[in-house]
Amino acid sequence: MTAFHYKGRNGRGEMVAGQMDGLSPDAVATHLFNLGITPIDIHDLPAKRPSLWARELGRTRVDLTDLVLFCRQMYTLLKAGVPIMQALQGLRESTHNRALAAVIGQVNEALDAGLDLTAAVKRHPKVFSSLFVALVQIGETSGTLDQSFLQLSAYLERDRETEQRVKSATRYPMFVVIALVIAVFIINMFVIPAFAHVYAGLHAKLPLATRILIATSHFTVSYWYDVLAAGVLAALGVRAYVRTQDGRYRWHRLRLQLPIVGPIFTRALLGRFARALAVTVKSGVPLIQGLTVISRAVDNEYVAARILQMRDGIERGETLSRAAQATSLFPALVLQMISVGEESGAVDSLMAEVAGYYEREVDYDLRNLSTAIEPLLVVAMGILVLILALGVFLPMWDLAHAAFNHNGGQV
Repeated sequence: MTAFHYKGRNGRGEMVAGQMDGLSPDAVATHLFNLGITPIDIHDLPAKRPSLWARELGRTRVDLTDLVLFCRQMYTLLKAGVPIMQALQGLRESTHNRALAAVIGQVNEALDAGLDLTAAVKRHPKVFSSLFVALVQIGETSGTLDQSFLQLSAYLERDRETEQRVKSATRYPMFVVIALVIAVFIINMFVIPAFAHVYAGLHAKLPLATRILIATSHFTVSYWYDVLAAGVLAALGVRAYVRTQDGRYRWHRLRLQLPIVGPIFTRALLGRFARALAVTVKSGVPLIQGLTVISRAVDNEYVAARILQMRDGIERGETLSRAAQATSLFPALVLQMISVGEESGAVDSLMAEVAGYYEREVDYDLRNLSTAIEPLLVVAMGILVLILALGVFLPMWDLAHAAFNHNGGQV
């Protein structure tokens, strides 16, 4: 949209002036007439080039917190009877996230151009997921758009809580691992070379552990920049591979097989699948279309492939429970609940129960994740201290013992 400056007279004949966004002067004039203002002059304003600081502030991303707030506000405004374009315009002006404000503005422009809300949000797949688009489409078709935004806010709120728990649980182990890496680097760069200089002046045969430490330190001092460059290149290579379809599939499958955290990832994905299935079935989305949408919403290529396998089985005429069992992905609890839900016609409510169960399990696992990882960190630190102690102090002990014997046991 373009910013226009207008002058006009209101219903009492008073002169009014201001600024208004619009696609053209005619669109602004039409809007002014609807407001009871007779336009006299309308001209566009020169666009102001944002400052560097403003552009830097504007480089933000839309996270789950922004989407949850957006959905809640849309639900409140639509339930109060506010027209959708007016609601979007108000949210665009009130949001503090520049990226989300830009997206809302583009959605509003698309609506003004004649598109429906589903087509407008579908233009922004990086912000609005396929599940988001599907529920908006159901809401528009059935005339319950406010309820769709309410369901989306609840779904995204649970996703946000899980994401925050994961970050909170992994923060301490990450700090410890980073501290260990920094400590090993400092020891290799500064501490061990000082001891190596002392040992070299004694011309004594050093223990194997000490020779290994000195060789490692010498390699670090001489080639640390090569190691750093190799590490950066390896990280970039792995990142590029993971962005490919095959690499992303293998990485997502490996995540589910990792020790300690793998079962947590699995339960979190099963909870997300159950919650998304409950939401789509309750909203009236056809099952085949719903499974296609859910496969994109789980954010795991390996699990998504299994969900699409379920969809293909249902297209061949299989029941949901048999199609789920054929994937070998779901435990007996989920399979039993799906089967009972099919028989009773309450798949949505039973899947909501399954989702709640897995969300509680993930919450419990995340609260105890630090407790589970802490022994491994303690063992790693103990091994590091043992190696340093043997490598640094064992030669001193041998030299002191030799000097003690040389003096006939006299100190």
